[in-house]
Amino acid sequence: MVEKVYKIISDSGIHARPATLLVNMVTPYSSDVLIEYKGKQIDLKSILGVMSLGIPEGETIKIIAQGDDEEQVLANIDEMMKIEGLGV
Repeated sequence: MVEKVYKIISDSGIHARPATLLVNMVTPYSSDVLIEYKGKQIDLKSILGVMSLGIPEGETIKIIAQGDDEEQVLANIDEMMKIEGLGV
C-alpha cells in the first residue's frame, strides 16, 4: 500500500472537471484507489463518490493505492495534480 497527502491549491477545489480527470486516470489500473477527506474514504473510481466529498481549496486529502500497480497509479496522480494545478 502506498499513500500520499495533497493540499488542494485549485481555486475551485475538486469540482466536476478535476474529479472526472482523476476518475478517468485511475479507472484503467487494477489497484484499489481511495481518496480520503475528513475521515471519509471513497473509491477514486467513483465519480459520484468523489463529487460527494465537495473538496474546496485549501483542504488536505490523502490518496491511497493498493495493488499490483499501486506505485504507477500514485506516480501518475502526482504528475496530474501538478500539471493541472490541483494540489501539492
